[in-house]
Amino acid sequence: MPTLTSPPALGPLLARGALLSPFKRPRPDAGHPRTRLLLPGLRVDLARLAAYERVCGFPTGEDCLPVTYPHVLGFPLAMRLMSDRAFPLPLLGLVHTSIEITRHRPLPATGTYELTVYVDRLVPHRRGTEARVVTELRDVGETVWESTSAYLARHRTSGTPSAEQPVRRVPDPLPVLDEWRLAGDVGRRYGAASGDRNPIHLYPLTARLFGFPRAIAHGMWTAARCLAAHGTPPAARIRTEFRAPVPLPATVAFAADGSRFELRGAGDAGRVHVSGRVDRLG
Repeated sequence: MPTLTSPPALGPLLARGALLSPFKRPRPDAGHPRTRLLLPGLRVDLARLAAYERVCGFPTGEDCLPVTYPHVLGFPLAMRLMSDRAFPLPLLGLVHTSIEITRHRPLPATGTYELTVYVDRLVPHRRGTEARVVTELRDVGETVWESTSAYLARHRTSGTPSAEQPVRRVPDPLPVLDEWRLAGDVGRRYGAASGDRNPIHLYPLTARLFGFPRAIAHGMWTAARCLAAHGTPPAARIRTEFRAPVPLPATVAFAADGSRFELRGAGDAGRVHVSGRVDRLG
């Protein structure tokens, strides 16, 4: 298990992944690196945390980390794995399709943690191949937060969902609780706070280089913004699906009822961009 002394810089990793992407040939039965990256003695930069809280709508200065923040801490390690030559999926065009988070207890913002990130497996998807990337946060050997993210590489397939990708049942729409006007610089502000400066999120020009007419919001920003509005119990399991990009600027509707939440385009027939649920543990 390679042990790191600090989080890797995201810029060089993105560049390396972009250069290697044309040489990747994704398929679900490809081998993948079994490396587990370990970062001990991790402490949170409180100024950067406050910037993240502001852009995502969480209260600033709380004693505990927002439920989505450990993903930001682990993302540089995930990028190091996914930009590696041995990772079989091309980094360019990789789509974050879902994340499942389990928080076992609140995490003090001033704590010291041990972070582990690894690629768990590849699975077939009706539109290509997904990599499942696991992030674990420990406090004195105890796992206090963990997540599994699915990243999809699109390619030609038979179109048949696997057992892990059942045909989705469309649930009843949720009642709208609020409308949010999203500015065109949301991607840049979230990128500054999170370190994720993928060009598709920054400017219309850089987004067009990758096939998007406008910059799109980070999926994890939409998840964080929804959870800031919805609220999360101290111990909870959260499942979020990123179903369609959110172009910037935009007006979107936040809808919720009990444990479920959605982010969709404004209007009664608005397209669902994000859907999820929050379940209390214990």
